[in-house]
Amino acid sequence: MDFTKAFLLGILEGLTEFIPVSSTGHLIVAASLLDFTGDQWKFFTIFIQLGAICAIFFAFKEKLSSVIKGLGHKSSSNRFCINILLAFLPSVIFGVLLYRIIKDIFFSPITVAIALLLGGLVILWIEKKDFKPKIFCIDDMKPLDAIKVGMAQCIAMCPGVSRSGATIIGGMFLGLSRPAATQFSFFLAIPTMLGATVYDVYKNWDFFSPKDIDIFVLGFVTAFLAALATVKMLVSFVSKHSFVIFGWYRIIAGTFLLLFWQLGYFDQMELWQ
Repeated sequence: MDFTKAFLLGILEGLTEFIPVSSTGHLIVAASLLDFTGDQWKFFTIFIQLGAICAIFFAFKEKLSSVIKGLGHKSSSNRFCINILLAFLPSVIFGVLLYRIIKDIFFSPITVAIALLLGGLVILWIEKKDFKPKIFCIDDMKPLDAIKVGMAQCIAMCPGVSRSGATIIGGMFLGLSRPAATQFSFFLAIPTMLGATVYDVYKNWDFFSPKDIDIFVLGFVTAFLAALATVKMLVSFVSKHSFVIFGWYRIIAGTFLLLFWQLGYFDQMELWQ
């Protein structure tokens, strides 16, 4: 296994995991273009998501510590945890039921290209609408609000859609302000990504080789650092800007991917299936 490729994949995972462009989609395309073959590489790209998850713990350690300390006797802490669990529940149900179908059918560069295009158009449409947010702080979310955002997250099971994109844009559509939707997406990522990654690691553990531990550590660390930088920048970005730039990025990226497919760059579409 290649240190340079591991480093690049870690950076790519960290940079794309929490912005609405689909990290899984980018990893699938990178794997195809760089000819990443073998089940070890598939396991590697699953494993490095743990690095991105750890970045959320580190970036919001004060908030998470406050919630943990307040559990049981502080209403805001109890409500926060209940909302996160309710938003997480739809992904658990649909993820377990559709895991094999999603992995076997939707993991291809063409699926990613189409999802990027459609997602970009949705972002542009949402940003053009004059939605009036009703919820400006995640502590003001009701259980039904959390469930609705959780249902929106299920759309992201299709690679290329983007988990963060589905939850942030879905949250805005459902009445959350842009900063509130973004912050809730970050916190919802903890159980969602952790659960999905642990499940994937369990299903694919046979493909891990102890001799490659240094490769996995490199990917983990680079994903963590890149994700941490991205989260901090995104928090600042959403307070002053819309997501239009991400919408156009998705449209351009999806168009180029379809062009590459026509030129024969993605002949081995079964690579990630």
